[in-house]
Amino acid sequence: MAEAGDSVPSPDHDAVTEPPPRHYAPRATGSVSRRMIVIAAAWIMILLVGGGVGLNRILTDALERNFDEQLEYLLNSMIVTAELGPDGEVVNNRELADQRFLEPGSGAYWQISGEGFEPYKSRSLWDRRLRVNQRHDDRDLHIYNSDEFVDKTARADRESDDSGNQMLRIAERDLKLPGSAVRWRFQIAQSRDGLDAQIATLRRTLVRSFVLLGLGLIVMVGLQTWYGLLPLRKVRKEIARLRAGKAKRIEDRMPAEIAPMVEELNALVEHNDRQAEEARRHAGNLAHALKTPLSVIMNAAAAAQEDLAPTVLREARTMRRQIDHHLARARAVGRRGSAHSRAMVWPSIEAVERAVARLYPAVRIDIDGQKDLVAHIERQDLDDLLGNLVENAAKYGGGSVFITARIEAGFVEILVEDDGRGIPDADRIRIFDRGVRLDSGKPGTGLGLAIVRDVAEIYDGTVSLEESEDLGGLLVRLRLPAAS
Repeated sequence: MAEAGDSVPSPDHDAVTEPPPRHYAPRATGSVSRRMIVIAAAWIMILLVGGGVGLNRILTDALERNFDEQLEYLLNSMIVTAELGPDGEVVNNRELADQRFLEPGSGAYWQISGEGFEPYKSRSLWDRRLRVNQRHDDRDLHIYNSDEFVDKTARADRESDDSGNQMLRIAERDLKLPGSAVRWRFQIAQSRDGLDAQIATLRRTLVRSFVLLGLGLIVMVGLQTWYGLLPLRKVRKEIARLRAGKAKRIEDRMPAEIAPMVEELNALVEHNDRQAEEARRHAGNLAHALKTPLSVIMNAAAAAQEDLAPTVLREARTMRRQIDHHLARARAVGRRGSAHSRAMVWPSIEAVERAVARLYPAVRIDIDGQKDLVAHIERQDLDDLLGNLVENAAKYGGGSVFITARIEAGFVEILVEDDGRGIPDADRIRIFDRGVRLDSGKPGTGLGLAIVRDVAEIYDGTVSLEESEDLGGLLVRLRLPAAS
């Protein structure tokens, strides 16, 4: 292989004029701030309700336990002061210290009951007596609630000092006194009104405190959300300044969570600027490349030269070469920005091998290497690159072409070797220039390797020329980023 030639012909996809894409505003899916506040408020309410119920249970149990401990203390005091009278009845050798036991309907009562004896009771019971349930044995301390002093026909919202309606808390115990065969039941009863009032006050305090705490936490979440999302609103304003042309990038410092997004946004803006500059440069290059042939044609036509037709054809071919070259670059640049650019290497090699074999049936083409390689490039561009390289090897080689595909340091390497005369070291850089041909005896435009180099560089790849150790001709090493 001695020089660069043309690529394998492919359909001109740019000839089809497509309508410009319509721009649709992204449909909003709700407010991020609202979502954050609603989720936080729901979680706060769950925690506060759960915590309030648990705290209410703990404090209520503590109040009842303290109430019961007082009842147990009074019961033990009554048992200690109890003794047998002359007729075997139980009497107290001294009165209990609580003055309420002497006041009728005071809400504090005691009673000692035994089978065959009238109940011995406190003056506060007056004409009532505590109910004695003989169905269970109270040898151990037994504390329970009783509604025996509640008038079922009375108002439900009874006053705490209504002695006719009292919900009682009773502590009782059965035992036998020394010298007596009777089992006596000692009972201490106290109205629950005071205890229930304390529990109600406790619950009101808990509800009010937790409601205020919940409202305060929700307000705090709202302020935190507003302040936390402030950098995003700042980014939106900076993007508006970018779009208005008042800034070229976002320079303001951002929080650590937002900074990577801003860096990617700046990189995207710079990428778009580079693409726009690249497009302007290529448009200028194309205009400059077409200017000379057009001037030659116009001068020949103005002078009415006899060789006008050959001149027009020659210059038209020159313009076509330039247009094909810049169209190939434009297609590659337009597809480069896609993060989904992926192409299976082995199917592309097989397709190019079949196409070149039909053009050069006398050339033997062998392929080898890994069959699962994927390169970060569009399939059409990969076909164009391989088509140029394999066709050059078949056209300028001695009849044998060998293609190898492998992975090397994160790059897909495609080696195209031939058994031709090769290219001297001094010409291996110059051959990549547009229009350079080392063998003018064979048809071609001299743009093949130039297109290969330009397209490979667009995808961050490289192409280099070396000497083939196996076939003795030229070895072209094409390196493209491997796709994950």
